[in-house]
Amino acid sequence: MKTVSPDRTQLDHTLLAVFLENVPDFVYFKDRDSRFLALSASHARYFGCSRSDEVIGKTDFDFFADAHARPAFEDEQRIIRTGEGIVGKLEKETWPDGHVTWVLTSKVPLHDREGNIIGTFGISKDVTASKEMELALEKARRDLMDASRLAGMAEVATGVLHNVGNVLNSLNVSASVVADGLRQSKTASLEKLGALLREHAADLGDFLIRDPKGKLVPEFLESLARHFSEERGRLLQEVESLQKNIDHIKEIVSMQQAYATTIGVVEPHDPVALMEDSILMNAGALLRHDVKIVRDFQAVPPVLAEKGKVLQILINLIRNSKYALDEKGHADKVMTLRIGPGPGDTVRITVEDNGVGIPPENLNRIFEHGFTTRVRGHGFGLHSSALAAREMHGSLTVHSDGAGMGAAFVLELPVAHSVSAGEIKR
Repeated sequence: MKTVSPDRTQLDHTLLAVFLENVPDFVYFKDRDSRFLALSASHARYFGCSRSDEVIGKTDFDFFADAHARPAFEDEQRIIRTGEGIVGKLEKETWPDGHVTWVLTSKVPLHDREGNIIGTFGISKDVTASKEMELALEKARRDLMDASRLAGMAEVATGVLHNVGNVLNSLNVSASVVADGLRQSKTASLEKLGALLREHAADLGDFLIRDPKGKLVPEFLESLARHFSEERGRLLQEVESLQKNIDHIKEIVSMQQAYATTIGVVEPHDPVALMEDSILMNAGALLRHDVKIVRDFQAVPPVLAEKGKVLQILINLIRNSKYALDEKGHADKVMTLRIGPGPGDTVRITVEDNGVGIPPENLNRIFEHGFTTRVRGHGFGLHSSALAAREMHGSLTVHSDGAGMGAAFVLELPVAHSVSAGEIKR
């Protein structure tokens, strides 16, 4: 039986029709004015049409808002002018009702048999679901960063309150000493002596020379003078302590206010000043827990950073080191704070202690969100600190030789001349 070969043009039309009817992605052919010549059934349904011929002759402006139709039209006209296609472009499609979809699009020139460009041919894949998931994950990441940053700021604020509380305790002690000193003062004895001398005003000389009580007056006056002199010294010392503690509170509050008002401001800072501020913010707790501070500060250039974030990191590291020293339970609690040149154009700031150390299995998890080895810890502090360091083009790392061997946290920040303020994320 003789087989009859189909007409080639008819076969091409048949194959194209079958292809356009069944392909799941959006396939379309447009003329030089970006009007649809043909399209897949899936694309017609995407436009809300039951048949492809309902779309023929129309443009993207008939279906999309100008925010998407205009750039799509300009892309197609550029392809027609230059003959250069577009491959794998992520497009945000805005519809007239305001809802948004996303497609991954490739477009190339459409040629006739003579090689002339007569329009464009394109294929788009709906990636709305994956893009929405990506956006949701990004939003969740930003929310998590904000939550971690707020937790870090809360830790700083908690440290401020603790330090103010410690200073207030010292104020209370000094006030009590002053009050007790005034209550126990011998001013009453001086009043009695005055009354006695008034009684003998007429024969005061004879009274002081011959009367047994009178003979004791000079010695009593010398005793009162010594007492008031010693009392004056003690009270002046307590008053000076009161003034010093009040100044300390003012410094802490002023520093916290400066920390709050410099959020988002990236500028050069002296690493030593930042470290000293961080020590001051933890001074009460360090003193109360008998932690010895060893400073090893080398001459380094200023760092370009956000002051609030650096303070957040250092205050958190110093506080964590204090906890590590307490947990080990030994008397020789030493925290070594180092500042020196880092690799490349960086400054290395280290907080090291001889505390409980970090087991090897925890080293890789120490900066994870929610990971903590402290009973009352929440795992936000180190996580938010690591994020803050990265946001400033720096890094935060940790080293420990194991449990009971202490730990060293290393913050590296760019020097002020190596990164411009505009390059650091706000």
